[in-house]
Amino acid sequence: MWIDTHCHLDAGEFGGQGSAVAARAARAAVAKIVIPAVEVGNFQAVAQLAAATPGAHYALGIHPMYVARAEEADLGRLREAIGTALDDARFVAVGEIGLDFFVPELREGPLREKQEHFYSEQLKIAREFKLPVLLHVRRSQDIILKYLRRIAVPGGIAHAFNGSFQQAETFIGLGFKLGFGGEMTYTRSLQIRRLAADLPLDAIVLETDAPDIPPAWEQPGHNTPEHLPRIGADFAALRGLDLAVAAAATSANAHNVLPRLA
Repeated sequence: MWIDTHCHLDAGEFGGQGSAVAARAARAAVAKIVIPAVEVGNFQAVAQLAAATPGAHYALGIHPMYVARAEEADLGRLREAIGTALDDARFVAVGEIGLDFFVPELREGPLREKQEHFYSEQLKIAREFKLPVLLHVRRSQDIILKYLRRIAVPGGIAHAFNGSFQQAETFIGLGFKLGFGGEMTYTRSLQIRRLAADLPLDAIVLETDAPDIPPAWEQPGHNTPEHLPRIGADFAALRGLDLAVAAAATSANAHNVLPRLA
């Protein structure tokens, strides 16, 4: 059994056929999929898609790349939506939240300030509800960690992790798992492959970030959760693990860091 801990199944690339995509993934032994929201406008969509899709779960949050068009009132709407979602067994985390300093216009000036504000406020909401978080950490690991030290949350996942071993150890020490996916399948991704091979096995979860970050064999196409078992096979090969052991370990890690997933 595999668990895709980060999959935007509601994305337009899937043409409204997210449940069918998930069904194909299920036939490939992907038992569970976590669908993160990206803005207030898709909170209802991810909740409804999870309800209509066996094995699907969801998270609610405001993605850093959507902060530019978010309003301050959206933080209140998020808090209200989470309060309601707590009664839904499919709801598992606050996310996708975080910081993106890869995009030039986001890493300085007013948009950087707004990103950091929305990130810190969403951490406070997660702390208030005692929920784990799904973190977007692109080129921003140190600042992400600075806020996590100030605003303690019950762990979560550093999605698409691509930092240093020292940063990885800090995330792990704060109760986080690290997400690896399609980028790990490229032989040129030396640092990511070293991290996936050498970090403690109990610190790693697998993901697709579908439809983004396609694996090597699908480039330049879209990713789908159906690819997770093959991504998992690459992970197992990097670590010299039996495939069943890799699947069981990463699934156990996902359940451990996202207790409501179980």
